[in-house]
Amino acid sequence: MYISRFTANVCRWVGSLILGVCLTLLFSCQTDEIEGMVDRKYIFVKPDNFPEPTYTFDNNPVTEKGFELGRKLFFDPVLSRDGSVSCNNCHIQATAFADGPQHPMSVGVDNRRGTRNAPALTNLAFMREFFWDGGVTHLDFVPTNAIENAQEMDESLANVVDKLNQDDEYPALFKEAFGIDTITSPYMLHAFSQFLVMMVSANSKYDKYMRNEGESLTDAELEGMKLFEEKCASCHEGILFSDFSFRNNGINASFGDEGRARITEHSADQGKFRVPSLRNVGRTAPYMHNARFQTLEEVLRHYAGGVVDSPTLDPLLSNGAQLGISMTEEEQTKIIAFLKTLSDYDFVADQRFTNPNH
Repeated sequence: MYISRFTANVCRWVGSLILGVCLTLLFSCQTDEIEGMVDRKYIFVKPDNFPEPTYTFDNNPVTEKGFELGRKLFFDPVLSRDGSVSCNNCHIQATAFADGPQHPMSVGVDNRRGTRNAPALTNLAFMREFFWDGGVTHLDFVPTNAIENAQEMDESLANVVDKLNQDDEYPALFKEAFGIDTITSPYMLHAFSQFLVMMVSANSKYDKYMRNEGESLTDAELEGMKLFEEKCASCHEGILFSDFSFRNNGINASFGDEGRARITEHSADQGKFRVPSLRNVGRTAPYMHNARFQTLEEVLRHYAGGVVDSPTLDPLLSNGAQLGISMTEEEQTKIIAFLKTLSDYDFVADQRFTNPNH
């Protein structure tokens, strides 16, 4: 049978096209199958509207074994001198890993009382400095402060490492996570960080509304959001709701706790503390570094009429003759309504962050 050259070319082209489609479908199926085999619970995912993380993932990528090891350490009182205090004592998941109202200040070994309210542990992968005074500039070194603080765990890092090496379980777990035969403090701190960086909170009612995922805000919440942007966002700016600066917000006129000045040794930093993120703020009472206020209503009343003057008071709170931020009671109520939309209930119920021993 005669077949023209044009017809033959068309047949070859169609054949190639069919073969290409089949290979594409085959490759796609294989890719889906491979991705299905990867447990995405242990993959760090930056929310699209978040800034780039500050954490150094290049030298400490998150793995399942490393994350689970960090999780076990977080809930293990072996870190403390007498085996009575774990990280979870002061960082409770139900309160977004902040201290709870039952003990506003950290409570350590021998029932010792700390001097500051333990801040929430959320979105740590995006922070440049840690603690109320910014005394630590890398997440890997954050646990050391709690372990060696005499008011908290009152233990030495070296002794913790010795205890872990003598433990029945930890040597094998570190071997699985990092391939090492002897536990050392850098690997212990890396395991902690693998657990902590995964605490990303970005699924509140506010987030779903902003991402157009079918969530809506009430009129009061929308009015509160507008008021918040006018009166609060200068310090609590951006998607993380903090500019992470250090400010004196006028809760004291003298400073038993020097705050940022303890780190910088600069008198101009007396009484300044880091501006906290407001994500999950509806769940993290009490508020301020010294747990001064028990409710958001008290916080708003402070800014509206309770600010006290001092040489380092933030200029934003000292505008002319009147101190603080001008707000009516109705405006305060609406701002609080908005702040409660920042609660991420998926985060506080995330099973990855629960105590593995329960």
